[in-house]
Amino acid sequence: MEDKKLVVITGASSGFGLEMAKMFAEDGYPLLLLARRVEKMEALNLPNTLCKKVDVTDKTGLEKAIRSAEAVYGETDLLINNAGVMLLGSIETQNANEWQKMLDVNVMGVMHGMQTVIPSMKARKGGTIINLSSMAGYQAFENHAAYCASKFGVRGLTQTARLELSPFNVRVITIEPGAVKTELLEHTTDDTIIKGYNEWKESVGAVNITAKDVAKTIKFAYELPQSVLLREIVICDTMQDA
Repeated sequence: MEDKKLVVITGASSGFGLEMAKMFAEDGYPLLLLARRVEKMEALNLPNTLCKKVDVTDKTGLEKAIRSAEAVYGETDLLINNAGVMLLGSIETQNANEWQKMLDVNVMGVMHGMQTVIPSMKARKGGTIINLSSMAGYQAFENHAAYCASKFGVRGLTQTARLELSPFNVRVITIEPGAVKTELLEHTTDDTIIKGYNEWKESVGAVNITAKDVAKTIKFAYELPQSVLLREIVICDTMQDA
């Protein structure tokens, strides 16, 4: 059986990233797990896994971590740009620092990761990049202005990267989850908005889907043959009607 190749996951300390780490490790993939909370990743005690404390807005630190893993496990075959923040607020009143943080992490962080692995993927004519956008990356939601801007940005840059990389047999995939229970909302500072978001999730029926379901979908898309590309995957609770 062919040896499994290196999988790099950003934002691997919680939510989708944590579930993906466990699933890929279970199937024997060597892993590089990246997040600011390294203790949570190390506590998983996964085999063939390096855990690094990295902020994706720090391009130098991100590249250094990826190169250190490649020195051990070989070149990155799959980069999952999963790190992200969701800070909800109205355009009229939200602090501009929160806008900047979302753009830095959700957009620049993704671009930093892509630029780090693209040259070697092109050179060997293979590899996969999976970028986490959102349903908020193609439709608007109230109090999501800057978050939507960041996720629309991820969708656009992923489509552009696909045009640039498809001649080199490199796959680029956008994942667009709907409402799923993760820690994303915990950093929103407006309690009224948090309450309203949770009530909205209940009202549209987004109550059964889990981070594990999203992780399973992402792993499925990657494990298809290199010649098969699921360009965009929208995944949400079957009962979510908005």
